[in-house]
Amino acid sequence: MASKESYVVVTSPVVNVNVTNSASQLTTLNRFQKDMTIDALKRKLELVTGITFVDMILEVYNAEDVLIFRMEEDNRILGSYPIDSGMRIHVVDKTGRSHVEYDLSKVQKFEISDENYAQRKDTLRAFKEKMKVGQYKEKDETEKLEKEKQELEEKTKAESIKIGQRCEVRVSNEMAKRGTIMYVGLTEFKPGYWIGVKYDEPLGKNDGSVQGKRYFECLPKYGAFIRPSQVAVGDFPEIDIEAENLEM
Repeated sequence: MASKESYVVVTSPVVNVNVTNSASQLTTLNRFQKDMTIDALKRKLELVTGITFVDMILEVYNAEDVLIFRMEEDNRILGSYPIDSGMRIHVVDKTGRSHVEYDLSKVQKFEISDENYAQRKDTLRAFKEKMKVGQYKEKDETEKLEKEKQELEEKTKAESIKIGQRCEVRVSNEMAKRGTIMYVGLTEFKPGYWIGVKYDEPLGKNDGSVQGKRYFECLPKYGAFIRPSQVAVGDFPEIDIEAENLEM
């Protein structure tokens, strides 16, 4: 008597299918568990297609793109249908609605000038600059070196200036002003080296003191503090204003 042989059919617990829909031309490749219900499948397909699950009709096409069946029973398990990987599920919106495809080239775009963008503090550029990332790290290092070079030049120039020397102050976009050097060195009101000058005329901003700290003595409005690079020392005699007025 011949013995009976038993066979076990093993299938994959998942299925990989293409998904298309009647509302757009979008095609996606999706993986679904075969033990899910058709109702659960529709809810997942709503996220993929944008079609409300209650309005779906699910059609299944084989690899030759031939319609072979529809999945119409929401309580059935996906694996109870003869569906295999490589097939296509086409989602039909039974309401007939379609998604509107916009021509983005016709959409008015928000534009901002580079200057205004640079002033904003809530941008990626501002974040990178604050954190010194990428090009801003190199920029920060370059600016640091430049600042150190400038400070060294100011220090060297300050050390060459002596109290009592005559000078002429030359500030960009201002008339030259003459006076006498009264102070050279560091201050408490701002970092770096400063030159205290007593002007020949009341063209200054103080009386030799700033924020309650006195650095030299002079009449009010005759005193000023200038960066060394803006001070030239030499033979700068006082200008005789009355004589100049007589010559005019």
